[in-house]
Amino acid sequence: MEINGIFTAIVFGLVIGGLGRLVLPGRQGLPIWVTLLVGVVAGLAGTFVAHAFGVDDTDGIELFLQVGLAALGVALVAGAGRRRRL
Repeated sequence: MEINGIFTAIVFGLVIGGLGRLVLPGRQGLPIWVTLLVGVVAGLAGTFVAHAFGVDDTDGIELFLQVGLAALGVALVAGAGRRRRL
């Protein structure tokens, strides 16, 4: 993995965080910065997973992994926040 791939994953992660939030039904009580942070982590994780499986040259599969991981991350963080408030 090259540095430009990591940089691209971070930049796309900002957008992917928003997409991951839109994919989830209902309302999430997360600040936007948390959503963006989850998106960056999901973007990097999706890139590493795609690289590990050898599908990093196919942008569609990599993007699908990134958005799916972002939705999962937003759901987990939003769920963890709800449990603490009860």
